[in-house]
Amino acid sequence: MDPSSSKTKILDPYSPFPPRKGERLQFTSSAPFTPTYVAANLSLSSDPMGMYSTRVQGRQILLENPVRESRAKKELEEKRVRRKKERERKKLGVIGKREAKEKGVWKFDEAQAKFHLFLPLHRLWMGYMSELLGLPPKPSQPPTFQVASKSMPQSSGMHPKLLKADYHGSIMTVCQSKNPCLIGLSGIVIHETENAFKVVTKDNKLKVLPKQGAIFAFAVPLYSILPPTHTADTPLPIPPPSMGTENTLETVLDAPHIQFELYGNQFRFRAADRAGRKFKHKETIEL
Repeated sequence: MDPSSSKTKILDPYSPFPPRKGERLQFTSSAPFTPTYVAANLSLSSDPMGMYSTRVQGRQILLENPVRESRAKKELEEKRVRRKKERERKKLGVIGKREAKEKGVWKFDEAQAKFHLFLPLHRLWMGYMSELLGLPPKPSQPPTFQVASKSMPQSSGMHPKLLKADYHGSIMTVCQSKNPCLIGLSGIVIHETENAFKVVTKDNKLKVLPKQGAIFAFAVPLYSILPPTHTADTPLPIPPPSMGTENTLETVLDAPHIQFELYGNQFRFRAADRAGRKFKHKETIEL
């Protein structure tokens, strides 16, 4: 009898045994598991390897939802990050706001609240504004109103710079406030916080002016107070208070100046935060 014409199945005694339950499968790089498994289970397809190359090969399939981190683990990681930042801050010698408050770093000695002591700081601020706003030099003769109006720079170019400027040394005056006792107070700013200005008045008193619900007025010089030979690389010489002259004792209000209004509700930021903040133009209603 011809074996080729027989319908009986011929077994190959040298073929490997089929995998048993609990037995480990061994695969090599020449015969990996995934294509072998797909080709074995797609018996009805005419091209199982083609199906593997187009639909399976090189794709990432999510077999199980990732495990969510517990809240305790997140809090522990946040504490670890905070401790690391504190160690780095201590190495640099920088102290936090709470530690500075406990040590009295920002505590001001009211015996030093003398208006004339902070006039050099105000003079420095005027020079800073002259350089920041690019103010024109002062004419040799007293200018008339028409000449002064032509010398005034465009307000559209000044507003973005004033938003990010430093106001330590400026003269800040309260125009409107929900607290009527604060209206009219004026002084040199010696410390600006997120919610208040600390000023020294002409009566040699330290006052705290809250920003919330208040409108302030401040002035910048119309003409530059810097010498003609001054450059951005050279610092402005400031005489000590004991050597005050008539020019160094005058304020920005004693010369031609430009006055601006500052809305405290929209200005409740620290000076360092305001310098890097992007402000958006929007209308405000102050009642």
